Amino acid sequence: MSTDQHSVRQHILATAQAIITGKGFSAVGLNEILSAAGVPKGSFYHYFKSKEQFGEALLADYVGVYLAELDALLAPDGSPAAARLMCYWTGWLALSDNGCAGSRCLVVKLSGEVADMSEAMRAVLLRGTNDIVRRLAACIEEGYADGSIPAGSDPQQCALALYEMWLGAALLTKLRREPSALDGALRATRSLLRLPQTTQA
Repeated sequence: MSTDQHSVRQHILATAQAIITGKGFSAVGLNEILSAAGVPKGSFYHYFKSKEQFGEALLADYVGVYLAELDALLAPDGSPAAARLMCYWTGWLALSDNGCAGSRCLVVKLSGEVADMSEAMRAVLLRGTNDIVRRLAACIEEGYADGSIPAGSDPQQCALALYEMWLGAALLTKLRREPSALDGALRATRSLLRLPQTTQA
């Protein structure tokens, strides 16, 4: 694929992500996406054979960007691992101020919708969430090693419990339209990791 073709493909995906994050996948037709992107329908099928394949590519692109951002956030930089880990969770609170919890919401927005609709899209999201949990587990393990997180349960199990809790809190935040569930998740996270409640990690 040439640079120009890659640029058009990424433009379509970026335009669609903004629309689908707000409306969901099923509620958005290709005409709406292509009109917003300024791309002819015939050109769309040059890059994607079907809407499902497009959805798979959209999620794969989103997950790739998300994981790269997470890697940058959690990468060792001389600060305690606990501080970097808590920066990730407090970022969910910051996003909730704009009505979007869970790093642009796409996992929260689409998980329930696509799980029964498309096996390929479900698999992309599942792999992505598993990769997120593995990265969180590695940071927890690093926190055990550097002493910033008191040694406790298996890092993978701890990371999975935390991520599941925050996804649930993000869903409740969407229902309640206020951040109390995320505030509770932050307190519970500090408790589970045995970190102080009143000071930064």
